[in-house]
Amino acid sequence: MKSKSFIAVDLFAGAGGFSLAAIQSGFSIDFAIENDRHAAKTYKENILQLPGATKACIFNQSILEYDPDELKLERFSRKSCDLLLGGPPCQGFSAHRILNAGVNDPRNKLIMAYFDFVRSLRPRVFLMENVPGILWDRHKDYIEKFYEEGRKAGYKILDPIVLDARDFGVPQRRKRVFILGLRDSEDANGLVWPPHSTHCSPLNNEVNKLPWVNCKDSFRRAPKGDINNVHMKHGPELLEAFKRTPENGGSRKDSGRILACHRDHDGHKDVYGRIDPSQPAPTMTTACINPSKGRFVHPTQHHGITLRQAARIQTFPDDFIFSGGLMASGKQIGNAVPVELGRVLIQHIKESILVKSKKIKKPTRTNSQTMDVECV
Repeated sequence: MKSKSFIAVDLFAGAGGFSLAAIQSGFSIDFAIENDRHAAKTYKENILQLPGATKACIFNQSILEYDPDELKLERFSRKSCDLLLGGPPCQGFSAHRILNAGVNDPRNKLIMAYFDFVRSLRPRVFLMENVPGILWDRHKDYIEKFYEEGRKAGYKILDPIVLDARDFGVPQRRKRVFILGLRDSEDANGLVWPPHSTHCSPLNNEVNKLPWVNCKDSFRRAPKGDINNVHMKHGPELLEAFKRTPENGGSRKDSGRILACHRDHDGHKDVYGRIDPSQPAPTMTTACINPSKGRFVHPTQHHGITLRQAARIQTFPDDFIFSGGLMASGKQIGNAVPVELGRVLIQHIKESILVKSKKIKKPTRTNSQTMDVECV
């Protein structure tokens, strides 16, 4: 007997890091929503070409433009959704936002749009990803509302967890919040969540765990003709500063580059610093190819890291091509869920909940309706 193919939907899909992780875990993607045109193009030219997504569709308008109930009728009249993925845009919750920035930010209501799809599609499991800042006191109203809506819909939502990608084999220090919701309360019985980490600091020497993965392999030679093997161009003054910066971890102070803002504020010491390849890389942000935004200078060469190097740090395969040029592609890479971290979490969900339960309920059949939407 052919085994059941589990079905996932990806909201705020970006370039497709979560979707790729789901496909690697044996899921098929039914549809995704992403309104950034460059990210949607990347998704279409990569994810939709993979087995497990050949019948999928990406809708490229704002999630607020779509009626979840209509999409359910269009896409799920004869099947059910097993897993709903997505990370609502996190700008309103970022640690880089100061004071009360982000409070009542209109973008933050997108969390609730995410839950509108939970209520409509009734996935067996949903997994939401966001930055740790979402847990700050200033944003508690949104989190409380999210949990309230979950309870009203009959979902059991587990407490938010903060995971560091390097603890799961990703060559990067990257902390993110994950919130898991279960439609069937019995699925929580005996559930271990989150999955046990697989890697740890080499100094800890924990039993059955591997040491953190360093990022040295991310700087190997790129494939010939790789359009993502590009980096920012730098002026003569910056090139000289990079030349003065020691290899493999040197910092701004080592280069002697001191700007006016540095005299008044000595923070941000990592900017213009080199990545240390013997360690997990720093967090790949949306500006990860810009050395003025963090420790994003190549370990030994005198320029910022390339798109391909950043993508490798995010554990994307080399045949995954990002569209839209240098800045747009860097944004997609920085916004993505690291593929390997996503794979570990989704595989655990599959084995601990979906495969473990042998009872698969058939969805109620309804008449399919045709929607007037653009599917790129």
